[in-house]
Formats: sequence, C-alpha cells, structure tokens
Amino acid sequence: MDGQQVLKNIKSNDDLNNIPVVMLTSSNLDKDIIESYSSGVNAYVVKPIDFAEFQNAVKNLGIFWALINRTAK
Repeated sequence: MDGQQVLKNIKSNDDLNNIPVVMLTSSNLDKDIIESYSSGVNAYVVKPIDFAEFQNAVKNLGIFWALINRTAK
C-alpha cells in the first residue's frame, strides 16, 4: 500500500478521518500534490535529500503540529 492509498483509507474511516495527515514524500510532481490535497491531506512536504535537512524538516513539522497549529477541542 502506498501513501496515497493509506491517506484514502484514513480519510474514508469515520474513526480516523479527523486525524491530521502530513504527506512526507520524495515526489514534487504537481499531480501527486493535487491528488493528495483532493484526498484530504492536511500538509504536503517534500523530503529533503540531505539527512540533516530531513531531520530539521521533521522537527519543524513536529513543532508546527504540537505548538503552533490550533484545532477545536
């Protein structure tokens, strides 16, 4: 199962569909970005090739979802 299939399964499941999903991928293709947002992804991030940059991107994603983003309680 690829990431697009996982996303579609999550968003079609009533128990899971409110969970924010970040697509972390190597694809920078417009068709993949459009398909992801059409399927309900909350953010689309292209993985940096450099490992240190990748670690920094994941850290920043964690900070965003844990501290900056707000949802209704």
